[in-house]
Amino acid sequence: MEERRATVGSRVGLHARPASLFVQAAGRQKARVTIAKPGAEPVSARSILSVLALDVHQGDEVVLYADGDGAAAALDELVAILETDHDEPSAAHG
Repeated sequence: MEERRATVGSRVGLHARPASLFVQAAGRQKARVTIAKPGAEPVSARSILSVLALDVHQGDEVVLYADGDGAAAALDELVAILETDHDEPSAAHG
């Protein structure tokens, strides 16, 4: 089983659009992926309701676990999604 830690970068935390992007990416992985706050019980990374229920905010650390084919690559991709601020205003709005 592979494990990675990530610090959530989106200003709204792991809610709304960032959570949706994360869950969709987790669903594309061959490996089984779970996510948790440190010390808490992991939940399925493929369940939007479970991910939202974690109540993760910007700057919070989460732990990802993956088991199966492509586990390391899956975690690399998912960590990159988590650490990106998906709520950053685009230049067109600035």
